[in-house]
Amino acid sequence: MRGRSWIKAVRQDEARRVRARIAQLERDLTAASAQTRQLRQDAGHELRNAKFRLERLEECIAAMR
Repeated sequence: MRGRSWIKAVRQDEARRVRARIAQLERDLTAASAQTRQLRQDAGHELRNAKFRLERLEECIAAMR
């Protein structure tokens, strides 16, 4: 069985990946002047979900302290 510190490290790594994806989506949305409306909506939806996931991960990490 894995220890608490291992689980925390996994969550922190996942949070780093989600933050990187959020940054990429935000860049895509600001540079998306020529994209279709559907692509912008899809990126916006994914961005909203990623921010929600990050919030939950941060709550989980904070609870492990």
